[in-house]
Amino acid sequence: MLKILSERPLPDIPWQERPADCAGPLWRFSGNPVLERNPIACAPRIYNSAVVPFEGSFIGVFRADHRDFMPHLHLGRSRDGFHWQIDPGTIDFRNAAGDPVPENYSYDPRVVLIEDTYYISWCTDFHGPTIGLASTKDFCSFTRLENAFLPFNRNGVLFPRRVNGSYLLLSRPSDQGHTPFGDIFLSQSPDLCHWGRHRHVMAADGGWWEDSKIGAGPAPIETELGWLLLYHGVANTCNGLVYSVGGAILDRDDPSRVLWRCNEYLLTPETIYETVGLVPNVLFPCAALCDSESGRLALYYGAADTVTALAFGRVDEIVEYIRSHAR
Repeated sequence: MLKILSERPLPDIPWQERPADCAGPLWRFSGNPVLERNPIACAPRIYNSAVVPFEGSFIGVFRADHRDFMPHLHLGRSRDGFHWQIDPGTIDFRNAAGDPVPENYSYDPRVVLIEDTYYISWCTDFHGPTIGLASTKDFCSFTRLENAFLPFNRNGVLFPRRVNGSYLLLSRPSDQGHTPFGDIFLSQSPDLCHWGRHRHVMAADGGWWEDSKIGAGPAPIETELGWLLLYHGVANTCNGLVYSVGGAILDRDDPSRVLWRCNEYLLTPETIYETVGLVPNVLFPCAALCDSESGRLALYYGAADTVTALAFGRVDEIVEYIRSHAR
């Protein structure tokens, strides 16, 4: 089995075996969606959210679109990764002095453990969309850090360890709107405050299924062959945009260097909860749980900007699929 370096043993990972009729590297949970419409009173939709293991169970930072359509971040907890209890109140971010830091809007979070601290990245408002950062050790108190970039930027995803002494962050520079373009870039920081040494990673030119824009998904998973990056690729069709899940392998020591990039999607909208919703035909991956012992992977994704769903796969099979279908 392919050696997984960045993850820990996670024997209680949410899991369902591959169905007999599935030929691709990822397959859907038969009980999807795991978060339906109207999961809490203040939010008719929760999707594009981040999940991590924590103290023998699972915890997550969830994008909740409130009834005024504004997105905010809520905490969620689960014993098994399938059934979730979402806090009715938004996360209370504080600065280093303990003062509240209000957020106008917050969406599409990611969470990653680096050393002994959990870091949250998300899209926040700073005269336009940019990457917000915060830290926590206990998911009770949350320290707001400086924004990573100037506007406009989205899809900020931290690596789970420093590389050559630096924190690494993937992002997609954008515009004020829905971005009719979009490539993935890599930035480095010595302290999670000052970001520079920006490098281009991938362009939105992998094929018709991702010819409009791309953006990093869950935190990359380090294997002995390189970093497994799952991302969303967007096609601009005659009937609107279609978001699918793609995959690439990045160099372990220089993740701006792409070793293999799959020339076709790994998962694309097919089911009713993916093709019908607030924004039809959207698969948006934000979190992946991985058991380092078995290589099993559980992928959380937003479906149709309306509900939260799960897909499964095995890291070695996903990596081999990417390599064998590389362009």
